[in-house]
Amino acid sequence: MSPQIETDEHRALRAAVAALGAKYGRDYITRTIAEGRPPTELWQEAGKLGYLGVNLPEEHGGGGGGIAELSIVLEELGAAGSPLLMLVVSPAICGTVIARFGTDEQKRAWLPGLSDGTRLMAFGITEPDAGSNSHRITTTARRDPASGDWLLTGRKVFISGVDMADAVLIVGRTEDARTGRLKPCLFIVPTDAEGFQKRLIDMELNAAEKQFELTLDDVRLPADALVGDEDAGLLQLFAGLNPERIMTAAFAIGMGRYALSKAIEYARDRTVWKTPIGAHQAVAHPLAQAHIDLELARLMMQKAAHLYDAGDDIGAGEAANMAKYAAGEACVRAVDQAVHTLGGNGLTREFGLASLITAARVARIAPVSREMILNYVSHQTLGLPKSY
Repeated sequence: MSPQIETDEHRALRAAVAALGAKYGRDYITRTIAEGRPPTELWQEAGKLGYLGVNLPEEHGGGGGGIAELSIVLEELGAAGSPLLMLVVSPAICGTVIARFGTDEQKRAWLPGLSDGTRLMAFGITEPDAGSNSHRITTTARRDPASGDWLLTGRKVFISGVDMADAVLIVGRTEDARTGRLKPCLFIVPTDAEGFQKRLIDMELNAAEKQFELTLDDVRLPADALVGDEDAGLLQLFAGLNPERIMTAAFAIGMGRYALSKAIEYARDRTVWKTPIGAHQAVAHPLAQAHIDLELARLMMQKAAHLYDAGDDIGAGEAANMAKYAAGEACVRAVDQAVHTLGGNGLTREFGLASLITAARVARIAPVSREMILNYVSHQTLGLPKSY
């Protein structure tokens, strides 16, 4: 008897989330996009059922699981055609960082709401001149000597879901009193704070979650807005970025599975010269290859989630990058092959696959490009010299 890859609890979670996803489905997401609003109903129901906070501590209203469980939630919603992008951001990045490094007061204030969906937090790291190179972040925080408050100034770009969020977890930099150098730190910034401005970015990508540029003009924050230890910024930052990569892999795998399922259904039903087109190897083999690629990506995602939940941040970093790379590539190929299988029908609104062509590219680009992942693996894993 072969060993189980997933526990009975994980399989039960998959089935339950798949049922929720089927209740809403791709038509629901398409409708929310057309109406220009977020998928609030699905978000709220997922929160009531305990799926949003499945990775957060039980003592603060969560499910007491880990990124392994949260990745199942996102993958299955995606496979049903109704992924929730903010699952990557709010519970996976922000919730994880606060659960691991936040003060007791920050945990009490934020984790219950992030768990049940009544509160939502966005994440702000990317800047116009600082994408993959976080060392070039120019958003800075300085102390007001009179009050002890922080004053935060800078710009952020491509920040998801700010219109839905109560606050943004902002990656900024503070000056090290010993060396004078700037070091990364994380701040909880309410979206209604004075000096906080958001501008909608006009995207060709059709998604329920919108993208924003943020301007922070001397935003005054209390001393306790700083998350964790001022001297542990990089550790805290990567504690959120590894789950982000794992969850992006889940997002991509779910999307790829959804597209593939539509293509398989079509290939079974579409008959030409009295034969289903799926009987032809030219149609069947690329779909089989897409399925294999998605399954392999899921195995790496499961490995990354297992390592992260076990506390192996270094091992999880390598596996999370590999999982994100594999899933992004598998998703793009699966969507492309699905559209190709349907031919002209693959570009119609009726079948709803054409919009995924653009969406699938996101998994290759964000939160880190495939080229930067190849750099990471060549340097960190293979020990090859850097070119930069």
